[in-house]
Amino acid sequence: MRMSRFLLFVAVCAAAGGIFYFVQSGKGESAEPVSDKKPIDEAYELILEKAVHRVGGKDLVEGAVRGMADVLNDPYSTYMTEEEAAAHQESLSDERVGIGAEIAESRGRFIIVAPVRNSPAEKAGILPYDEIVRVDGERVDGKTMKELLSLIKGKEGTDVAMTIFRPDEDRHLEVTMKRSAIPVKTVSSRLVEKDGYQIGIVSISMFGEETAAEWETHTKKLIGQGADGLIIDVRGNPGGYLHSVSRIAGSLLREGTVFAFMQNAEGVKEPVRSEAPKDDEYGKAMRGMKAVLIQDKGSASASEVLSGALQGNGRAFIIGTVSFGKGTVQETWPLSNGGEVKLSTHKWLTPSGEWIHGKGIKPDLESEQQPLYGLPVMPVEGSFQPGDYGEDVGYAQRVLAALGYDVTREDGYYDETTLKAVERFRDNEKLEPGGAMDDAFFRALRAKVIEYKSDEKNDDQLQLAVGYMKHVLKSGN
Repeated sequence: MRMSRFLLFVAVCAAAGGIFYFVQSGKGESAEPVSDKKPIDEAYELILEKAVHRVGGKDLVEGAVRGMADVLNDPYSTYMTEEEAAAHQESLSDERVGIGAEIAESRGRFIIVAPVRNSPAEKAGILPYDEIVRVDGERVDGKTMKELLSLIKGKEGTDVAMTIFRPDEDRHLEVTMKRSAIPVKTVSSRLVEKDGYQIGIVSISMFGEETAAEWETHTKKLIGQGADGLIIDVRGNPGGYLHSVSRIAGSLLREGTVFAFMQNAEGVKEPVRSEAPKDDEYGKAMRGMKAVLIQDKGSASASEVLSGALQGNGRAFIIGTVSFGKGTVQETWPLSNGGEVKLSTHKWLTPSGEWIHGKGIKPDLESEQQPLYGLPVMPVEGSFQPGDYGEDVGYAQRVLAALGYDVTREDGYYDETTLKAVERFRDNEKLEPGGAMDDAFFRALRAKVIEYKSDEKNDDQLQLAVGYMKHVLKSGN
């Protein structure tokens, strides 16, 4: 089946390749056919010769290929340029070359959220709330996040110079950093004690190239530390490589267990079976480990394959909210112009044969988070007074409401009730009296969110999972 799909796609690629060859040949051959489809030839020649808005032939080719993918009406089938394809591959790799800093966009400005530990950014003294003004002498105002990142990224070992504005000191700074490979860790773990039971908590942020190896390293460590059970946290995990999920599922299920079905365009279903780890002792220990999985609406695709596999085989108890609901699998093919086409080629089904696309996987026990815990930590700055309107005001209103202040609006309009809440908050946090949403106010607000989210006691879903695991271990079920 794979060969027939590939050959069909090659036929499409051949047409695109012909177009690309023509474009490279130069404008003098405009009368030559660019494909074996006459309407494409006609449109291509007319646009190049007649359109008042000039565009290059390469852009027309990429637009045509992108248009073919768009006709599928599938958000997961798309054309990627050479640059986009490289960025997509890098997003799933185990390391990225750059400066190692989390950056957020706020009202057209690019703000450092935090530098990565031991990264070039941290070593250069970059701090949270620093604003990026220039990269290698080029101003960044008016640019998109994608354009900014393309300026910052480069070859490992090369220098990048940045001008930053530090609001705390009201001055600009010039810093130079050497780009380096930043390891991307997708698995983290810790051991917690609950009434005499040792519970391992393993968080998986995405399923990248090395995720399965990281999983084995962390779970082996937890086993060595005497873990009695595992809590697997895939909240906010957008998915990734199916082979990584397969290896992780294989460590928890008996060898040969069907953990999913793949269904092709003709409706033919093929079971996907688990494979045992090479380390027999490790596999035996993992199969005997009690497991709970936590998911939320941000758990998608490969995360849902794992949830479905463990739930469908009675291997883990699922806690949280309904997952995202992405039930398709994509394959990627390179094109002759350096770009790639990514297509949904299969539906994946749970062990019971259910397609969860658009529906998600329902947890065994529903649990919502407290509003404040679900809010992101935003590096918001600025100055707002009653009567102003903006997204940053709306964010402040949502945080104040979650903290228990009386706020009647959360739409970004700074009204009278918001003013009273701001005045109370400033008084409680020992800030200068008044009703201004200024930098000091936003910093204090951000600190409250960080303080709340960093305390695991406020993570209701995790606390429920820990409590349930304790019950299972105590009862022996």
